Amino acid sequence: MSSLELSIAWRYLRSRHGSRLFSFISAIAIGGVLVGVSALIIINGVMTGMQSDLKAKILVGSPDLRVLTFGPDLKLPDDWQATLDSVRRFPGIVAAAPFVLSQGLATTGHDYSEGVFVAGIEPEARGVVQVTTIRSTATRGDFRFASSDGTQHGAVLGERLAARLNVEPGDKLTIISPAGSKYNAAVGSIVPRMYQFEVTGEFKTDMYEYDNSYVYISLKAAQEFAGLGTSVTGIEARTTRRDEAGTIGERLERALGSPYRVEDWQDQNSGLFQALKLEKLAMSVILLLIVIVAAFNIVSTLTMVVRDKTREIGILKAMGLSAPAIRRIFLVQGLVIGVVGTGLGLLLGVPVGIALDRGKFISLDPQVYFIDHLPVSIQPTDLLWIVTASLAIAVLATIYPAVQAARLYPVEAIRQE
Repeated sequence: MSSLELSIAWRYLRSRHGSRLFSFISAIAIGGVLVGVSALIIINGVMTGMQSDLKAKILVGSPDLRVLTFGPDLKLPDDWQATLDSVRRFPGIVAAAPFVLSQGLATTGHDYSEGVFVAGIEPEARGVVQVTTIRSTATRGDFRFASSDGTQHGAVLGERLAARLNVEPGDKLTIISPAGSKYNAAVGSIVPRMYQFEVTGEFKTDMYEYDNSYVYISLKAAQEFAGLGTSVTGIEARTTRRDEAGTIGERLERALGSPYRVEDWQDQNSGLFQALKLEKLAMSVILLLIVIVAAFNIVSTLTMVVRDKTREIGILKAMGLSAPAIRRIFLVQGLVIGVVGTGLGLLLGVPVGIALDRGKFISLDPQVYFIDHLPVSIQPTDLLWIVTASLAIAVLATIYPAVQAARLYPVEAIRQE
């Protein structure tokens, strides 16, 4: 492209009065691209931020992989220690440990009681495998489960659950277990099994589900509580890379064979993450329509320029300027509008997104959204596809007016009033 073509394109973008600024209609077209790109960056950042934040919070207590089994009892065979060793040696696995997961009814001796998830893990100690980061979330006490009677009948509760039950470290907590409950003919009803624990700590993950309804106890106490004997619910494992957990899990399931099955962290929360992905895609498509609407502004702008500069285009063609050169002139105009609009959209969207994330200006109800504020995570890959899509749409918008300008016959164009 010659300097003459560039200078003509720049002149057509400027106002009639020779101002160095863009003409009003060019500014309107740029504004449309600016609004579309900035909105796309912010909303896309919100959806990415929610996925990342939820993923981080969910995986505080949820492992990359869980090795489970089929069957009515939903527990591993009694020789699960050999399976644990196999999992630990499997390529791609960096840590593995047994766990027990059950449910119960928690009460502190008052009228109020509440259903809770009871999770059994190995007590915190030197050399104990850290599969998840749940032990690092303790705000009071720790995960050693060391009760005052010298046993490991301690319980660590989520902060929200502890607040509702009105318990603190040192208080007694009774949990009713549904496992092994039998019908008693003497009383004419089912007699539940009740276990008493001492509250030895509290934790806070900022994930509503964990803080609101989880109670952690030692693995041995959980085995007794769930009526599993020496067995466990499953084996939890941490992989070298979380994004590869699905692939590693498939290979591990084939290696272990029946009756084992392996769930990765996405399978465990598939409904939530699939909904977020679909919502992100839908919002991106909807907001991309704003950029497409801005493209119509570019089409109308360049069409008006063609109509306004018909005689000048005819003179240029009569002087020897080729049709491809005319097309390039209008291509440059559309590209300039796209580049300037996209650039300004980046300058507006990225700082606003960062400010929203760091300032936590938009609060959310954690009972509904699992998080307490609107997170924004702007990724370079997202910015790349937004910029590429915006510039591509801007270039495509120039095709029709550029072709129309190139088709003008010099004589008819010069006669045009």
